[in-house]
Amino acid sequence: MTFILIITVVLGVFVGYGLFPSTWFNATDYIMDGGLCLLLLLVGIDIGKQKNVLLEIKKMGLSIVFVPIMIAAGSIFGALIGGAIIGLPIHEAGAVGAGFGWYSLSAVILSDYSAQLSALAFLTNVIRELLAIVSIPFVAKWAGYMEAVAPAGATAMDTTLPIITKYTDSKIAVMAFVSGAILSSLVPLLVPLIIGL
Repeated sequence: MTFILIITVVLGVFVGYGLFPSTWFNATDYIMDGGLCLLLLLVGIDIGKQKNVLLEIKKMGLSIVFVPIMIAAGSIFGALIGGAIIGLPIHEAGAVGAGFGWYSLSAVILSDYSAQLSALAFLTNVIRELLAIVSIPFVAKWAGYMEAVAPAGATAMDTTLPIITKYTDSKIAVMAFVSGAILSSLVPLLVPLIIGL
């Protein structure tokens, strides 16, 4: 499945680059939104088939919140280390890391600050999503199901949720959705806050 996803993305780039007239690009947003909604509906149906999942999540209590908090801390800390290696100021590196894989929003927020930093945030978070798509099956197999949520970041509630669901179980799928929702809600708060330091 991972190989098919990568081929699909690469094929989409080539198709978008050369085959479709620019007037079609106006419709792609609606098609992607509809496709994403359908995808999430099907994942929800799959989760809903498991009757005991919500009870297990309820048993976890507030510990379910610690997963996205640790992912957020790890993402920002990793970005600070990467930023130090390439000589990026701390607040810029932290702001890029606080995108948590949501490349479109983090890039837009940072565009007012700097076009170069906006481009860096876009590329960094796109690469994070692609790496998540490739690595989630291996992380789930070799590190554990809960650990497979971390590479996805904010995308755990949408684009990478089907992959997490396929390679883990329904309990982790619900946790991934909650984690992605929390991280997505933190992006518009943390990116401006960190860049303003």
